[in-house]
Amino acid sequence: MRALAVVFRERGVVALEELEVPEPGEGQVLVAVKYSLISPGTEVAFLHGLPNTPKRYPQRPGYSAVGEVVAVGEGVERVEVGDLVCAKCPHASLALASEQAVMQVPEGVDPLDAVFFELGAIALQGVRKARVEVGEPVLVLGAGLVGQLAAQLARAAGGVPVLVADLIPFRLERALESGADHAVDLSQVALREGLTRALGRADVPVVIEATGSPEAVASALEVAARRGRVVLLGSTRGTTVVDFYSTVHRKGLTVVGAHVSTLPSLDSLPGWWTERDEWGAFFRLLRYGRLRVRHLITDIVKLKRAPEAYEWLARERDRHLGVVFKWE
Repeated sequence: MRALAVVFRERGVVALEELEVPEPGEGQVLVAVKYSLISPGTEVAFLHGLPNTPKRYPQRPGYSAVGEVVAVGEGVERVEVGDLVCAKCPHASLALASEQAVMQVPEGVDPLDAVFFELGAIALQGVRKARVEVGEPVLVLGAGLVGQLAAQLARAAGGVPVLVADLIPFRLERALESGADHAVDLSQVALREGLTRALGRADVPVVIEATGSPEAVASALEVAARRGRVVLLGSTRGTTVVDFYSTVHRKGLTVVGAHVSTLPSLDSLPGWWTERDEWGAFFRLLRYGRLRVRHLITDIVKLKRAPEAYEWLARERDRHLGVVFKWE
């Protein structure tokens, strides 16, 4: 079998290539992909070889797809041929994945919503680690896809008010549409001033940093209140210079690294759910109307425009946010 796939041929170069796909082996599932979602921060960083990325080419990007199971290998029990599943696999028309990396999409969940499942898990585990208490103000720094989801989840967890800060007004508009209580436009006002206008104070007990910017990490530590929590959800692309004595030590901050790779693989614990359990939580939140994602899609892209999609996300962030490849 042959499949079309998105490939980063070299730094800054995106191509569509035809690849051989073998029959599924033991414990493997073959998925005919309907949609796959670009993870903007991670994939654009990997494409351009930014700090804290592998910088090895060619590479195949992507890890959030939805499609139909067309074949299963020996020993597969969780899914069967014909099932609609989410699959943690690269962008391709046919994807081979382990049974552990796929999950049946619940009845009533649209594939275009389901395709956010992995970014949903990333945001969920970050908010879970923040241990938001009902009535606590929460600041989310960054209104990209992960920040948008984190703000909604902080609100679902009981954060009041939820503030979102970003440099791009278009993204802040989407955050308000999602239910954020305040938007701080960092292109117009300094962060502390924006917080003071919204809260009457220049600090907050919970800060979720979702930009990946080294400067934003420093800002998160500075505006966190005494004995507050800072969750580092964005993958930082560079080195942050921090005066730990004044910003962390003296204030008694708790700083939590929230990379999805740190999650347990077998059993969930309070604050530390497995990735599959986070997928399940994401689908329940969708089904019961506690989370909305469709309005975050700005582009459904045909395959021939795949290289352009990465250019949009890198250079036209005031117009593009959720970019989905349509493989059918």
